[in-house]
Amino acid sequence: MSASGAGTALAVERPAAVTVLIVDDEDATRNLCREVVADTGLHPRLAATTEQALEILEQYPVDIVLTDLRVPKLGGLELLKRIRETYPQTAVIVLTQYGTIESAVEATRMGAADYVTKPFHVPELRGKLERAVRSLEIDQENRVLREQLRTRPGFGGLIGTSAKMQRVYRLIEKVSQHNYPVLILGESGTGKELVARSIHFLGPRSNKPFVPVDCSTLVPTLIESELFGYVKGAFTGAVQSKMGLMEAAGSGTLFLDEIGDLPVDLQAKLLRALQEKEVKPVGSTDRVAISTRIIAATNRDLEASVRQGQFRQDLYFRLNVVQIKLPPLRERKSDIPLLVNAFLEKFSDPHGSVRVISEEATARLLAYDWPGNVRELENAMERAVALGSGPILHVGDLPSNLQYGTGDRMPQRDELLPLEELERRAIFHALRDAGGDKLAAARLLGIGKTTLYRKLKQYEAESQSHSG
Repeated sequence: MSASGAGTALAVERPAAVTVLIVDDEDATRNLCREVVADTGLHPRLAATTEQALEILEQYPVDIVLTDLRVPKLGGLELLKRIRETYPQTAVIVLTQYGTIESAVEATRMGAADYVTKPFHVPELRGKLERAVRSLEIDQENRVLREQLRTRPGFGGLIGTSAKMQRVYRLIEKVSQHNYPVLILGESGTGKELVARSIHFLGPRSNKPFVPVDCSTLVPTLIESELFGYVKGAFTGAVQSKMGLMEAAGSGTLFLDEIGDLPVDLQAKLLRALQEKEVKPVGSTDRVAISTRIIAATNRDLEASVRQGQFRQDLYFRLNVVQIKLPPLRERKSDIPLLVNAFLEKFSDPHGSVRVISEEATARLLAYDWPGNVRELENAMERAVALGSGPILHVGDLPSNLQYGTGDRMPQRDELLPLEELERRAIFHALRDAGGDKLAAARLLGIGKTTLYRKLKQYEAESQSHSG
């Protein structure tokens, strides 16, 4: 194995020494690895057997284990299994002899962070160690941030530390202590209801009802009776009186989601109720006083709707006392790793270890624009956890539109491409057109599903070999 550069690298200064346990029965390999670890700015510990390694793990904190797969007596895979069960936060890099890559792949499936083929070059090992250290630092930062968000009062499921989300948090804290209406703007899937709930539960009305109403799903003929209530006999089927949601919310909060979809005639009645602080149930001549706080949200451009006559200007002004605009996920991609960790924690087996995601898969997530925003990311992580076979989620576990990217285009006229490349692009475009449905994509292409699955496995293997 090459020792070139073993003693020439400058030690990297770190806030706290990262301990690397080197497990190998060959003296030469252990000593070389110790030099590389020390020159990388890390603290080495040595073991010649798995028993020695387990003793060290019990007695000292270890951040990274660098182990040979053929180390006596239990073997590297058994050692890896025990580390994953007992010390799940410890990263493991395996050393494997050239020609036994299958064992390294199996170790990766079992949770190894990476592998190095012997004989190895020092720069390669140093790079793997640096990569493992970066992953550990990111995991530690994310655990701290998750705990901060978990213990921060009133922000529920809102996750993110980007500058844009920090501005949202500050606005929530301010408006939660008042009773004036709030208008929340943002694309679908950005978390508008989470913001509304945070405003309610952080403020003095937290022990009062929070009543959400999705205006886009209510039947237009029933919206008035749902919001304002009705009396017995008001219409066919009204066999008894029913309290409206505005009255039922009491002195709590009524959250009108997708307010932009409210019919114009209902907008006038809602405006009157807000101005007069009372509602008139359908079929009644009496009015009922209300003290409900109103929070509204929409994914529409209400100013444009006002100009087009689709939304009343006076109601817009009434609702838009304070405006909170939620950024789409593509404008706060620095929050994606934290969101991913939170979703993996949410969807992982509560009795097992939390799944982690590979760097290649993370890179795909960061490169994607997320038209469905946080909701789409959450669905992607739920799918990956459900279909993933090991503790580490790879690119192949992601939805099809993330596996194959969006950068490939079909060739222009007179542009010549190899037949294999034309076939590959046609398959990816069919998958995108079919929304990731492989069976539908096969029908679009006029091929059998078995052929499509075989091609996709081939492309995935090629992608992993190139990234590795």
